[in-house]
Amino acid sequence: MSNQQNQSGDDAIIESRDQLISVFEHGAKPAADWRIGTEHEKFVYRLADKRAPSYDEPGGIRDLLKGMERFGWEPVIEGGHVIALKGDDGAVSLEPAGQFELSGAPLETIHQTCAESNRHLAQCREVGDELGLGFLGLGFWPDKTRSQLPVMPKGRYGIMRAHMPRVGSLGLDMMLRTCTIQTNLDYASEADMALKFRVSMALQPLATALFANSPFTEGKPNGFKSFRSHIWTDTDPARTGTLPFVFEDGFGYERYADYALDVPMYFVYRDGKYIDAAGHSFRDFLAGKLAVLPGEKPKLGDWKDHLSTAFPEVRMKGYLEMRGADGGRWDRICALPALWVGLLYDQVSLDAAWDLVKHWTPQDHARLRAEVPRLALQAGSPNGGTLQDLAKAVLAIADAGLARRARLNRMGDTEQGFLSPLREIAESGMTTADRLLALYAGSTDFIYETESY
Repeated sequence: MSNQQNQSGDDAIIESRDQLISVFEHGAKPAADWRIGTEHEKFVYRLADKRAPSYDEPGGIRDLLKGMERFGWEPVIEGGHVIALKGDDGAVSLEPAGQFELSGAPLETIHQTCAESNRHLAQCREVGDELGLGFLGLGFWPDKTRSQLPVMPKGRYGIMRAHMPRVGSLGLDMMLRTCTIQTNLDYASEADMALKFRVSMALQPLATALFANSPFTEGKPNGFKSFRSHIWTDTDPARTGTLPFVFEDGFGYERYADYALDVPMYFVYRDGKYIDAAGHSFRDFLAGKLAVLPGEKPKLGDWKDHLSTAFPEVRMKGYLEMRGADGGRWDRICALPALWVGLLYDQVSLDAAWDLVKHWTPQDHARLRAEVPRLALQAGSPNGGTLQDLAKAVLAIADAGLARRARLNRMGDTEQGFLSPLREIAESGMTTADRLLALYAGSTDFIYETESY
């Protein structure tokens, strides 16, 4: 989840609808300027007893952040607390229960984003070894209850924690017990955005299946391959889901802006503090009728903040965010951008992927979203067969797209090799969740050995 980042122009008062749309319009850029952003979260635990450390305790999350400063990271302060770091490799931030996230810099190739991830993980291990901390790559805490988890001192999270139980039964689990990998990608125009949005929204359940990695809750199998994905179905229906309107004629910037305006607010950020506006209307804010700030109209930065509080499977904020994957091991961090770059950054592949999904009905999209958390690759494909069959076809398209990109590292390798973990899963039909379930013998303790970085 985003930290507060004020940018040039964000203080401008919103006077017209065009300013809302401008956030998306300004995101469009020529293909030569397209970049790849990779975000990944991991659980932090004490090596001695597998406990999740609190922020303030000696050797806890605050000390972990402090230790990272030796690598050139600069602290971000909120309320007197270090709650994030910024540097050449992007930003390091905290999820609500101390999940440790790298939001990587926008980079040209997957070789670069994978090197960035490797640098970050090496830094985590160096500081973690000194503090007695480990890092776990999974989509959901395999053994922790909500009550066993700490809460980080970030203002927006306090507002969200209070609001979540009003709108769903699993929102606190989303905040406290999940981790994800995400990829952020660019578009050239409104039409290019719409096609990429449609393809990535349609295939997001496939990504969920390939990255399924959350089959345990509080030490026992939970009946899901991706429980993290299931959690989003009962978090907050007003701001989550698959957005059927994306597939309707005329979809573009304005339609997404209308959707975002209908998402209830969480907060307004003023003078270094978060003002609770949970459940209020941004449309009222535009009219100067927001109850918590009567007579005041929003700034462009308020709109950008608001866009970060919608959580659909694909999200637009001047770029497109792919949000369907569970957290996982280091090679998965490189595999997710490889999948989506191969599909979306090559026109031949993008058109081929669209041909696979363009006939899918709203019922097909809804069924996949409902079935995949439990069945993963064994869910039925709208094209016939299973998602395992679809995965092979989609990975072939992505592989060809990466080959045509021909972005080479110093050894002369293309980006195609980063798809290898996904090819293995697609060929075997065994997701990480299936593998972990096969190893389960009454305890999840083994996961700390097999899935730690």
